[in-house]
Amino acid sequence: MENTIINSMKKRRTIYNLGKELPVMKSTLEDAVRGVIKYAPSAFNSQTSRAVILYDENHDWLWDLILSKLVAMIEDPEQKKQTEEKIAGFKAASGTIMFFEEMATIRSLQEQMPLYSENFALWSHHGTGMAQFSVWTVLAELGVGASLQHYGNLIEEEVLAHFDLPSSWSLIAQMPFGSIKKDPGDKDFLPSEERVRVIA
Repeated sequence: MENTIINSMKKRRTIYNLGKELPVMKSTLEDAVRGVIKYAPSAFNSQTSRAVILYDENHDWLWDLILSKLVAMIEDPEQKKQTEEKIAGFKAASGTIMFFEEMATIRSLQEQMPLYSENFALWSHHGTGMAQFSVWTVLAELGVGASLQHYGNLIEEEVLAHFDLPSSWSLIAQMPFGSIKKDPGDKDFLPSEERVRVIA
């Protein structure tokens, strides 16, 4: 019998065609995110992962901000049109989960354990990656589509100010989520022997 965790992982796909409807109650989705952030592993149990869930006008505000930043950087009309269509797809979703890392905790650990100082930023990214993947997988298990985007370098200052979030939070990723409007289709995989070696 195949492992149930692997079955859940199979459901996790990048879904670009998202809609406003959710197959579950918002409270169910929110409880799932809280559970993942609570139990996702972190180096030295640092618990640096943070998540903010946006709906409605707050969700729209985020993607309008991202679009304004991107189009200001693009001169080519066709590329600008493609960018507008891409961001409109994310805005069409029901909401967005923003993932942050608490940098004050990371800096404190660097000071407490100078021997590992250079590694804490890397371990932080390991932790947020596990949290993001776990949230994504739980959403898929609930029948909620999602994708993972990375525009934090363009919008972090405005996001922290607009939502009155701590200045020590660093914006790592954005996950638009919603109903699945189009199946992503089959996915190609490399042969397992190319990726996993067993040495006895």
